[in-house]
Amino acid sequence: MSLDVIDMRDFYATSLGQVAARAIRRRIRGVWPEVKGESILGLGFATPYLGPFRSNGARVLAAMPAGQGVLHWPAEGGGLATLVDEADLPFPDLSVDRVLLVHGLEMTEQVPALMREVWRVMSGSGRLLVVVPNRRGIWARFERTPFGHGRTYSMGQLSRLLRDTMFTPLQSQTALFVPPTHSRMVLASARAWEELGTRGFNTFAGVVMMEATKQIYAGHPLPDRRRRLANLPLPQRPCAAQGYGPIERGGRLKEPDD
Repeated sequence: MSLDVIDMRDFYATSLGQVAARAIRRRIRGVWPEVKGESILGLGFATPYLGPFRSNGARVLAAMPAGQGVLHWPAEGGGLATLVDEADLPFPDLSVDRVLLVHGLEMTEQVPALMREVWRVMSGSGRLLVVVPNRRGIWARFERTPFGHGRTYSMGQLSRLLRDTMFTPLQSQTALFVPPTHSRMVLASARAWEELGTRGFNTFAGVVMMEATKQIYAGHPLPDRRRRLANLPLPQRPCAAQGYGPIERGGRLKEPDD
């Protein structure tokens, strides 16, 4: 089941959500410490984790699945987020250097189609970083957080899924060892929980993360069909509930076969 973006936004606005975002963001930056000059696509609900990359990434974009909805991002300036069909991303082949998939894989009902599209838009040397709820972690047992919804994965299951969808796993990480409580005392010690967890309690992490690259040799030719044109949304002002913005103004992207 896919959560609404309003639910996601409201969770990350809480103290617990901010603590979770910091813990996961710290691990993401450990995997990707340098992205200077690279294009980065956040797929799913990745905006809480994209901010640090904007300072040196060549282009940072957020793509939110249609079933989830879209919110304006970032809060200041022009919109860098768009609503997409996860089975037909509106980006050219080989156009993205790095894809960060958060709150996406576990929510989708179209896993093979989603992963095929990620494979297509990634450059030959591109990197994918997937963040999913750990099936053994305590966070997956509480529906009051986004990590308690959708499919959960063990490290082995995530590795097999990546290999089955033409990716080669490179490294794995875990994060989010602090309990999912609103206790101020517990949240204040979140850094200590993270340090302790990574020293020998990886089984109980809230999320598992895996970086992967494309299996170029395993690629299959696409069927001889014409891909449809994809139009990115172009709102002039925020909608009544919440604004959203396109990646490019007037951005109508053609696929290579057109």
